[in-house]
Amino acid sequence: MNGIIPRKIEDTIGKRLSNFPAVALLGSRQVGKSTLADIFCRESKVGLYLDLERDSDLSMLNEAEAFFAQFSDRFICLDEIQRLPEIFPLLRSEIDRKKRVGQFLILGSASPDLIHQSSESLAGRLAYIEITPFMRNEITEIKQNQHWLRGGYPLSLLSTDDESSSIWREEYIKSFLERDIPNLGFSIPANTLSRFWKMLAHVHSQILNSSKLADSMGISSHSVKRYIDLLEQTFVVRALTPYTSNLKKRLVKSPKVYVRDSGLLHTLLSIETYEDLFSTPYYGASFEGYVIENILSNFPRFKASFYRTLHGSEIDLILEKGTRKIAIEIKSSSSPKVTSGFYQTIEELQIDAAMVVANIDRDYPLKNGVMAVSLLSCLDRLET
Repeated sequence: MNGIIPRKIEDTIGKRLSNFPAVALLGSRQVGKSTLADIFCRESKVGLYLDLERDSDLSMLNEAEAFFAQFSDRFICLDEIQRLPEIFPLLRSEIDRKKRVGQFLILGSASPDLIHQSSESLAGRLAYIEITPFMRNEITEIKQNQHWLRGGYPLSLLSTDDESSSIWREEYIKSFLERDIPNLGFSIPANTLSRFWKMLAHVHSQILNSSKLADSMGISSHSVKRYIDLLEQTFVVRALTPYTSNLKKRLVKSPKVYVRDSGLLHTLLSIETYEDLFSTPYYGASFEGYVIENILSNFPRFKASFYRTLHGSEIDLILEKGTRKIAIEIKSSSSPKVTSGFYQTIEELQIDAAMVVANIDRDYPLKNGVMAVSLLSCLDRLET
């Protein structure tokens, strides 16, 4: 695959720039934020791109007010804006003075200061967009097993072989823990967070047991919550909340936790090849997280949850939008089977549509209107 791979999020960025004075692209390092910014700068024909990690670009904003006055007619992209959080009040002043949409595209990682100061200074003027690693429906020319194994970070996914991809992810995790986390203002030792992240990988897709994690780490339950919040804020972990129901059933109340990128999950679990993945006990859990991440990254406006009673009845993913409810069960098998309890649960919850996403190439019906579908087909069906 040659050249720049188009991103589905490009249309969303264009729409937001047509309706807001400023748009913020947030996401972890190396997901392609700078590439997207460069595309919009070039398309605008008057775009000006500053990378605030370069001292030469950062110094151009020493007299920021004069800089913006000189380039008042330009579309300005500010990359790694967390390096200069004090600029937000000035951006508000510039936005209010010019009174037009599409003035600024700002890029950054999710530091608490960035989120707090931007929301405080630019309320009503700024739209947030999360940039994720490549999703399955963005790279249809690549085999699903390669995407699943290596994850969606461009330099991992497009490596020449699995070993090179694995080495890239090892270095990425090391840099994330030793460089990115401290740069975002967090003061947790890299070794501590590394051990915690690996423990989360081992309970990937399971109900979170904070007390057990805390005992294993020798920390408090409060620290467990703080570490998970940190990894969520930096886009590498997702906590999926349990479904709440008016039915008289005793439901699980703790979230399920997932390492968002399947490639990073496999590195944390020391899985390097698809053969390793296929033979590991984490195979099914990994596929579940892979499917859920692809769905939720494509459809962030759905309310998402999982359903599980204390007696074991469950549905892996429930999506709600307005009054519509969709149930999705996930099976790593190429010949998926669901229990009678699944059909009973979708009836009790008054589900409007249900699918079983499996590792298959061709969709086929099960019963009661439920279809067994591939991940790509699931994403297509949810689009309509």
